[in-house]
Amino acid sequence: MSTRSPAHPPSARVPAALVGLLVGGAAGFLLSETVGAFSAFVLGRALDVAGTGVLLAAFIAVPVICAVLGAVIAVRRAGQNRRSHHRGR
Repeated sequence: MSTRSPAHPPSARVPAALVGLLVGGAAGFLLSETVGAFSAFVLGRALDVAGTGVLLAAFIAVPVICAVLGAVIAVRRAGQNRRSHHRGR
């Protein structure tokens, strides 16, 4: 028999993925809004997302990409914390 602990079910990582998704999405939204505010107030030029499809796509893609990255990072960190917790026993 193996002395290794059994693998944790994937459902144990779901809460970490959801939290990472929300935090990453919020960070991406704040990042895109910060760029828009910087452009409007500091540079004096408002970004017109209706004028170009590329800018609109960027403002949609940044929060989505950050949300996915946040979920991936949270799941990986949750896995590392579990492994280090089991090593100490």
